[in-house]
This record gives sequence, structure tokens and C-alpha cells, in this order.
Amino acid sequence: MNIDWAHFTPWASLGGGVLLGIASAMFLLLNGRILGISGILGGLLVPRMGDIGWRLAFLLGVAAAPLVFAAVMPPELTPVARIEASEPVIALAGVLVGLGTRYGSGCTSGHGVCGLSRLSPRSLVATLSFMAAGFAIVYLLRHAF
Repeated sequence: MNIDWAHFTPWASLGGGVLLGIASAMFLLLNGRILGISGILGGLLVPRMGDIGWRLAFLLGVAAAPLVFAAVMPPELTPVARIEASEPVIALAGVLVGLGTRYGSGCTSGHGVCGLSRLSPRSLVATLSFMAAGFAIVYLLRHAF
């Protein structure tokens, strides 16, 4: 196994994980809601009065955060995204993630961060399932093909 040391970012990843954990806990404590992206986005598809503003603000913040980060950080500390796939493959991956989110009753952040912290058995099964599937796919792609 080779580690791509140029793109290995354990401290940034740890910092992002800590921020996500704090944000999830604060969101639950202050709003009584679970910080799952699919649930927040899904709530806009069938909007309820008084429930639209915070959802839009949250999603705009998620979209704006990388732009703000890139604007305030020195260029050498800003990671460059490398996606080694064609646009059709990326689109197919997005559709599959959306289907998995729908069938799994939530996304990876909702189950893995928020569900596990609430000791949800459903989230434990979901997290184990998508982690096992991810491990299996990576193994197959690296060793079988």
C-alpha cells in the first residue's frame, strides 16, 4: 500500500471531523433536529411554512464554506480536489448515492455522525452496511480488476 503523502491530510481531516461533531451536537441541542444533509435537503422538496429559511441557509453555508476557506487560507494550504473519473461516472455515482440515501433512510453523515452518537440501532446497521460495501468495492477494484 502506498500513501500519497502530498495529499495526506490527517490534521485537516481531524479538524473537520471535530467541527462536524461539534456542529452536529449543537444542532441537536439547540434545534432538537438531526444534522443529516439528506433530511435537510429533502425537507425542501416538500416545504412546510416556517421551515424553509433555515434549510436554505444551512445548504448555502455548506456550499459557501469551501469558497470562504479558499479565500482566507494561503494557496499552499488549500487542498486541490482531484477526481479521476469522467463526468458520466460522477453523475452515475451521484445517482447511486441518492438512491442509497433514500433506501437507507438517511445519508452517511446522518447515520454515521448523528445516529451513532444517539446510539441508534438503525444507524449502527446502516453505518456498518455502507462501510462494508465501501471496503468491498475498494478491494474488488484494486485486486480483482
